[in-house]
Amino acid sequence: MSDKVKPNPNQATTHDAKLAAEQIVNGEEKAPKVDFEADYAAAQQFSVSEIDRTDEGSAAAEAATAPKYDIPEPEETQTQAQSTGNPDDYVEMAKEIGASRDEAVTSISDDLVKKALKKGEAAHQ
Repeated sequence: MSDKVKPNPNQATTHDAKLAAEQIVNGEEKAPKVDFEADYAAAQQFSVSEIDRTDEGSAAAEAATAPKYDIPEPEETQTQAQSTGNPDDYVEMAKEIGASRDEAVTSISDDLVKKALKKGEAAHQ
């Protein structure tokens, strides 16, 4: 079934398309006829090449999409955290930071940050 193109210059997205639509509307050019079913059937034939229907085509496709480099299996590593100071030093700070579990936001003051920095420096000495 073939359909006739009905151009509308106002819907054209490019200048060339607008000029072509105007020429068709004015009768300067013939409107192309479009056979969607025939075009679809032709497209189906081109969607897969002849070689892709063979084992050789499958092998070529596999070779083209194969990874270029070997990817090593991930190795499992063990990490142990080393103690950096006396844990008792941080108990008071932890209490201040997590003072309330009911509050949505915990406030952090400058004094609290200074305390944390001092305790962190003591652990590195």
